[in-house]
Amino acid sequence: MSHLIATFFYVGHMRPAPGTWGSLAALLVGFALVHISGATGLSIGIIASSLLGWWATAAETKGKKDHDPSEIVIDEVAGQWIATLPLAIWPQTFEIAIWYWLLAFAGFRLFDITKPGLVGWADRQVGPLSVMLDDIIAGLMAATVICLVMVILP
Repeated sequence: MSHLIATFFYVGHMRPAPGTWGSLAALLVGFALVHISGATGLSIGIIASSLLGWWATAAETKGKKDHDPSEIVIDEVAGQWIATLPLAIWPQTFEIAIWYWLLAFAGFRLFDITKPGLVGWADRQVGPLSVMLDDIIAGLMAATVICLVMVILP
């Protein structure tokens, strides 16, 4: 069960760039979550993926040298869903929303890959919490950018 969760139903085994595949899968599932259950459903998904991700990452990395193997992508799921949360709260027309969803994806991947500031600090820590935390921070940074863009370009 921990492997299923950590790899987000084996998406983490896709190559190349499993983190990008994980983020893309999260974007699609998040889009469906928002359209089925709104911001509440996405918020529950964020909390569940963060807590279950922490547990699954701990189970999958226990006793191993690599504390952040590339197939673990549940951290990208939590971060990507955080990045899209403003889109669930702030409604737009479908034609506009699709561009914001793509911006949330690109922004999250940019912060996750480049690891600026606190994202890099969290990434340098060791343990299952740090695996989750750097993506959660990257998601918060991307969500902030999304909010700013939505205010500037309504």
